[in-house]
Amino acid sequence: MIFFAGITFKCTAQFREYSNEFLNIGAGARGLAMGNAQIASVNDVTSGYWNPAGLTEVKNSPEIALMHADYFAGIAKYDFVSVAIPIEDNKRTLGFSLLRFAVDDIPNTLFLVEPDGSLNYNNIQTFSSADYAFLFSYAQQVKQNDHYKLNFGANAKVIYRKVGSFANAWGFGLDAGVNMIGKKWRLGLMAKDITTTFNAWSFKFTDKEKEVLYLTNNDIPVKSTEMTAPRLILGGAYKFNISKSINLSTEASFDMTFDGKRNTVLSSKAVSIDPHLGIETEIKKVFFVRAGITNFQRALADGDTLNQKKVWIYQPSIGAGFKIKNVTIDYAFTNLANQDSPLYTHVFSLKLDLVKKKEN
Repeated sequence: MIFFAGITFKCTAQFREYSNEFLNIGAGARGLAMGNAQIASVNDVTSGYWNPAGLTEVKNSPEIALMHADYFAGIAKYDFVSVAIPIEDNKRTLGFSLLRFAVDDIPNTLFLVEPDGSLNYNNIQTFSSADYAFLFSYAQQVKQNDHYKLNFGANAKVIYRKVGSFANAWGFGLDAGVNMIGKKWRLGLMAKDITTTFNAWSFKFTDKEKEVLYLTNNDIPVKSTEMTAPRLILGGAYKFNISKSINLSTEASFDMTFDGKRNTVLSSKAVSIDPHLGIETEIKKVFFVRAGITNFQRALADGDTLNQKKVWIYQPSIGAGFKIKNVTIDYAFTNLANQDSPLYTHVFSLKLDLVKKKEN
């Protein structure tokens, strides 16, 4: 009997390899178009998500960013909004970000079968499963000289997850990041969930729901706690000046997890490393063209009927953007699965620079 649509709960506290995975999707069409390679190069309001140290480059006036995307042919909705406010002579910045990933209209077939064994489709109701994350960011400049700038940033995050009226969870955690910025190069390091972010689940069922769960041999959960292990992301970026009006920026970043073997380029019990590669062409600081590759995995070859041959697959993405005065509109076209699967998604984001009016 399908009830939680593949969502399972356990009643013991433990690390989950894919706990709070919605926080790893990305934020902003620019970053998604560049294959999530943003740890070093991010320099705007979306830094609160990628690397809060980048918020120090939001200067003089606040910035606002909005993003919306439909995943899996519109089944899932993903929204992102963020605000960055520079303070203290542009050496410190405050930020706030909100992420929401939700699947609506999930069938609840708990009462599909009547006591006499007949099927009553009128008993099917729907519910939503939604994940929220609230990020409170702070960044400041640590050092500046003729060769580079050194910045630091941190996030305090609150997570709320809700599955219909049956279950909800609260979670808390901390992130921290640093970056170094030279004339043409940038380095970034982001430590996510440095305090082992946890989610504490609670459940609520009616007596009738408990009875059906018992009769169908389903466990009735009471409380559960899951923990997200820390991860490190290291990135490096470099800008090439092609001409007076054209710049080319590249970044490679490496997502390192320590919670067991994953299907990544480098995989071991101690550490798994997932690379992200991105490139951006900037034309007259007005028009942008981007591309990226991420999510490298080993998978069974489609044409192998014996299921023995494995090949490398990856997730490609492309995008573009343009900036008119204080308004930037970005677009990303990405394949959620790999280069051969048709799970394409269009992502749009808007960024506003709230420029202060000059006094006469």
